[in-house]
Amino acid sequence: MNVDVVVCGAGVGGLAAACALGRLGLRVLLLEKQPRPRPVAKGEVFQPGALRVLREWGVSGLLERAGALRLDRLVARDRDGTARMALDYGRLPVDGNWLLAHDYPAILHAFTEALPPSVELRRGVLADEPARSPDGRVTGVTLTEDGARRTVSAALVVAADGISSRLRRAAGIDLDRREYPHRLVAMELTGAPEVEADFSAYVTARGLRLRYPLPGGRIRLYAQAGPGELRGAGPGELDRWAAALVRDTPALAPLEDAIHEALPRRQTLPVVRALAPRLTVPGLALVGDCGHVVHPMAAQGMNSAVADADRLAEVLRECGDLTAASVDRALHAYGRARHADLVQVGRTSHNAARMVTDLSWTGRLLGRRALRYTGANDRIRYTVMHNMAGLGAHPLTPLDRLHQIGLLPDPRARRRPVWA
Repeated sequence: MNVDVVVCGAGVGGLAAACALGRLGLRVLLLEKQPRPRPVAKGEVFQPGALRVLREWGVSGLLERAGALRLDRLVARDRDGTARMALDYGRLPVDGNWLLAHDYPAILHAFTEALPPSVELRRGVLADEPARSPDGRVTGVTLTEDGARRTVSAALVVAADGISSRLRRAAGIDLDRREYPHRLVAMELTGAPEVEADFSAYVTARGLRLRYPLPGGRIRLYAQAGPGELRGAGPGELDRWAAALVRDTPALAPLEDAIHEALPRRQTLPVVRALAPRLTVPGLALVGDCGHVVHPMAAQGMNSAVADADRLAEVLRECGDLTAASVDRALHAYGRARHADLVQVGRTSHNAARMVTDLSWTGRLLGRRALRYTGANDRIRYTVMHNMAGLGAHPLTPLDRLHQIGLLPDPRARRRPVWA
């Protein structure tokens, strides 16, 4: 069997790649080893930069018709709910200056509905390894379907098969995973009082508590915990843990009953950051979690996967044909541009996470100062928001960092950045 592109993995990264490449008129075979999507508490908030792309693909319209919620702000709060730093997305000069939230299965469904006719999705199919030409170039994949192995040839293979990617490892690309010293306990609260339509991170002595609304009156709540904090916990221990969570974060007191009810259905998620040293080899590109992972604090992971797919389609459109030489030139351009962008995304996400999750004495001191001074500085706050929104990278300078933790006064603190 011959196709133009094989995409391996039908999470957000793989579906986005299939959408983008299918819209070029390419014949795309999208393979997914799971027979059906799994309900995972991940990837639920889109930033404005990704929404700009998703409107063009028709995905955001499908999500809004399915009840997706627009969130106006990203807010860092004290344990009592007082806002320390608020990023008001309404200030961004773009159409679609909001966050959009829905649960992961609904997002996957919207992407699937938006797939162009030239994309064929096959579930329950495992991509075992890349197929190669005698000179080592990737020329397709060997797959297992219904117990039978066969090879599909393609001008391009897109690896979107997650952080444990078989294809990435077979291509000889390492992923330097750096694990954070905490986990995130994810809960879906139902029957709770309505909360503000924003993405709120609470700063507490025990770390991050993150909440935002989901359609249907539901609320997503993440709580930072130690690696084995709830392992094997019985009902009594869970109740005590939930009560301590609310004591630490009084702003969540109205949600206490819902937290107790949701805890038995919790998901405890490891938190890592990683970036592959390269995103391509001849004939193959990495997309999404296969090539990069960030802390969810800044809502960047799923948005970066959409940007991967959009950029990959752009360079392939520019290459003009699907000869091996043209595709590999396009892959070189994709890898160079995206790797530079992802370094910045990773730095932004890590710095945002450290401000709230670092429980060391120095970490808490610097993190709280950074939140306070960033919140009071219009120029830096706007720059941080613009970067997180995915609208273009404007890295903070070393001088900005000194302003951000209050070591130097900023005479431009009440102005917008010059570039804005």
